[in-house]
Amino acid sequence: MAANCVITSPEEEHTPKLDLVTPLVFNPSMLNLQATIPSQFIWPDDEKPCLEAPELDVPLIDLQNFLAHSHSTLDASRLISDACNKHGFFLVVNHGISEQLISDAHEYMSRFFDMPLSEKQRIQRKAGQSCGYASSFAGRFSTKLPWKETLSFQFCDDKSRPKNVQDYFCDALGHEFEPFGKVYQEYCEAMSSLSLKIMELLGISLGVSGDYFKSFFEENDSIMRLNYYPPCQKPDLTFGTGPHCDPTSLTILHQDHVHGLQVFVDNQWRSISPNPKAFVVNIGDTFMALSNNRYKSCLHRAVVNSKSERKSLAFFLCPKKDRVVKPPRELLDSNTPRRYPDFTWSMLLEFTQKHYRADMNTLQAFTDWLTNKPIQ
Repeated sequence: MAANCVITSPEEEHTPKLDLVTPLVFNPSMLNLQATIPSQFIWPDDEKPCLEAPELDVPLIDLQNFLAHSHSTLDASRLISDACNKHGFFLVVNHGISEQLISDAHEYMSRFFDMPLSEKQRIQRKAGQSCGYASSFAGRFSTKLPWKETLSFQFCDDKSRPKNVQDYFCDALGHEFEPFGKVYQEYCEAMSSLSLKIMELLGISLGVSGDYFKSFFEENDSIMRLNYYPPCQKPDLTFGTGPHCDPTSLTILHQDHVHGLQVFVDNQWRSISPNPKAFVVNIGDTFMALSNNRYKSCLHRAVVNSKSERKSLAFFLCPKKDRVVKPPRELLDSNTPRRYPDFTWSMLLEFTQKHYRADMNTLQAFTDWLTNKPIQ
């Protein structure tokens, strides 16, 4: 049966494969009938997961009184500053996003991944692109594959394209998917608004005007991703998502009730438990460059288990594609020179989609690529 599900093709670890003729098709209902998992999913011994990890103490940021009371805003900015100097992860509660909208987003995610494979493949992610359906990213890589399915789509905070998510679902899958599009259009708009509030706090915490980063991201060109991690018969051999830092600016994640998210802090993997009333927020590489390396993009991963499926909603805030990423003057002085060259989000996106598999060294590798140095 394995021969029908997978192919073997030696490949350089960091380079996406853009010309594979017959990519692996990740079909967990077939793969789970086997005694073990195909070799493409098995990670090296020194990288294999620890399924039980101690809990990470993540600060809880209460947004209920955000900007209404100056002391509440300052307290929140201090907590965020402390977290972002250590590991870049924090939780937000009383965020103003309706529980019904979050529930609907999870419900429609379940409906999509429950569809037959042939239906999901109607919006198959194409080589070199960041949007569409992907089964284990097998179209891009052939080793250390993640045990998951994803659906990614673009959200543009653009008044000239007010329903871009809804239009994507209708254009790609037909008008019967308009309810999907409406839910995710509303969800993305809510995530965009929430991310701008968080950007205000990040600006204040860095000693920059609260409006600076908010204005920078007001016309954001972001990515929404639905993640589905099926049960795996050998969870100690593979990952749902391998260790990486997000190349984007800010990630806002909502987990279901199943554990899986782990963060590398103080030379140890720590877990972040699901909290249905909270969003997990973390800094990405692009914001690390915007902060001139003050705030860190932290290594994290997702583990799987043998009993329960796991799902999550991830909104990746990104600037407008042609906007130049460079830190504000307030974060530069004679003792703190520029750490990274100017770049645009479209350049970094192209790098991660066509030239490099995101890991803990993506931003440095991208910097070397921009300056024509060989990638290590």
